[in-house]
Amino acid sequence: MTSAQQPTATAKPGKPTDDPSPHGEPWSPRLWGTLLVLCAALFLDSLDVSMVGVALPSIGTDLKLSTSTLQWVVSGYVLGYGGLLLLGGRAADLLGRRRVFLVALAVFAAASLLGGLVDSGALLIGARFLKGVAAAFTAPAGLSIITTTFAEGPARNRALSIYTTCGASGFSLGLVLSGLLTSAGWRWTFLMPVPVAVLALVVAIRLLPRQAGPERGSGGYDVAGAITGTGALLLLVFTVTEAQSAGWAGLRTVGSLLVVAALATAFLRIEQRTAHPLVRLGIFRNGGVTRANIAALALFGSYAGFQFVATLYLQRLLGWSALEMALAFLPAGTLVALSSTRMGALVDRYGTSRLLPLGVLSLTAGYALFLRLDAHSGYLGLVLPSMLLLGTGFALAFPSVNIAATNGVPDEEQGLASGLVNTAFQVGSALVLAGTTAVITAGSGGGQSPQAQLDGYRPALLLIAGVSLVALLVTAVGAVIDRRTTADPLGAPDDISAVTADKVLAAR
Repeated sequence: MTSAQQPTATAKPGKPTDDPSPHGEPWSPRLWGTLLVLCAALFLDSLDVSMVGVALPSIGTDLKLSTSTLQWVVSGYVLGYGGLLLLGGRAADLLGRRRVFLVALAVFAAASLLGGLVDSGALLIGARFLKGVAAAFTAPAGLSIITTTFAEGPARNRALSIYTTCGASGFSLGLVLSGLLTSAGWRWTFLMPVPVAVLALVVAIRLLPRQAGPERGSGGYDVAGAITGTGALLLLVFTVTEAQSAGWAGLRTVGSLLVVAALATAFLRIEQRTAHPLVRLGIFRNGGVTRANIAALALFGSYAGFQFVATLYLQRLLGWSALEMALAFLPAGTLVALSSTRMGALVDRYGTSRLLPLGVLSLTAGYALFLRLDAHSGYLGLVLPSMLLLGTGFALAFPSVNIAATNGVPDEEQGLASGLVNTAFQVGSALVLAGTTAVITAGSGGGQSPQAQLDGYRPALLLIAGVSLVALLVTAVGAVIDRRTTADPLGAPDDISAVTADKVLAAR
């Protein structure tokens, strides 16, 4: 969420950077190529999160999968992605960001090919889990390559804005592409990313900057922290995704949550005592980073929940085809994609602390507007206005939250910061989606009549809007803190200050 930190205008003293144009000169073709390769990988990661949803009915029919088994085609990816992101971020810091990115991208391409060729539900779920694991390593490695290649300030803001809007575009356009590809056959939703991933891998090998490897004598591998932390995240995501079928108050769910709590407690104690922790807990003393992660959890969680409700409403209640439903989301994805080249300049001018609350407010308004749904809602009266608000909100909030989550973090911990914010996205998605599903089931009472479905959708939308309000509150608090603490200690006016909150406090 909002950073209490405004983006800095210049690189930190002594900060190494491969960016040849920190003062606004045109970027070289090699630098553009590096950025585009990283954008392609994030686009594929995000695409995979949303693209499989429309194809699920066809997959279930073709492979003869039950509803409970079919859910794991989605949950398997989320489990691998959300559960291993922290480990992926730390691996990038310890083993080398370029190396981790290249290996993970190759695994992603292979898993995509496997998913498109299998004839077994178990193998398909396994391929999806493997893709999630690969994405858990490419996402933090790619983000940390950007934050260590581009100097903090306008250059990094521009690069991160383009990068993150590519991710948001992939998530938004995944439904559209899935609708088109599913019409030709569900396997194409798995095979389409393969040539793109292979091409990105070939180009990445040539263009990604080679950075000095970590000094092996000065680092550590915190095996106990990796086991307890990753175990807690994997079990949490698994428990939440299974809670609907096992029962939220069931023995298995409660027992699993107790084990999660025990693992999390052990993880925190280990991180406090070890010399080289997987997660240095001191990173959360940076208020902007902490608020950014809270907002990321609520931001992505609310949107994932909304997309689920809207998909059910448009296809089940209104009877729209998969392609019609996918095209209904197109305006939101288009707004996000078109904004990519402008967001860097907006962040430079206004700062993340102003843009984030504005973006979350637009998202919340879009969710609230959709509460007017009924059994005969039209596209122009309900869907289009909501999509325009959601597209605007995501375009403003998604790049800003990524910038806020990595600002003021030293280079050696950029992988950690990137892993944290991506973990927040995925865990938020799993938690809110599970809650949304539970509310729909309870509200509808299992009925399939139009009124029963509406009785489930409306309270679910209220839950989603409430989660978004949490993000709005956190971002608003951050904006107030930022306004009070980011006065330039050298006397520069607030509106042109480019000093982060932490630097101001340190200067004082």
